[in-house]
Amino acid sequence: MVNNNFTVRVLTHYVAEQSEPDKKRYVFSYTITIENNGDREAQLLRRKWLVTDANGKKLVIEGEGVVGEQPLIESGEEYTYTSGTVLETPVGVMQGFYTMLGPIEKEFDIEVTPFRLAMPNILH
Repeated sequence: MVNNNFTVRVLTHYVAEQSEPDKKRYVFSYTITIENNGDREAQLLRRKWLVTDANGKKLVIEGEGVVGEQPLIESGEEYTYTSGTVLETPVGVMQGFYTMLGPIEKEFDIEVTPFRLAMPNILH
């Protein structure tokens, strides 16, 4: 999805070796690439996520930067990072946004449309 001249791409992965389905613990990693298609740099200041599991349980995650960084993404460049989350169900959804700081101290948001977290072969 492109918004505010940024494209956000998401790849998800079920982490079987850290998951314990018998204890309702399902671990997922997600790799996100944020591409700056605009003509000016912008810095990622903070993020806010809404994680919803298959039971409807919601978790809000917010904070400064991502994985301990507040990267400056130059025009024509991209930034990629990997993080993770734990669900009580084998399927869930994440969505949210990044707050960026553009030129002249102007803040704006980049929306991340909902993406699925799912254990392999659970959905057809």
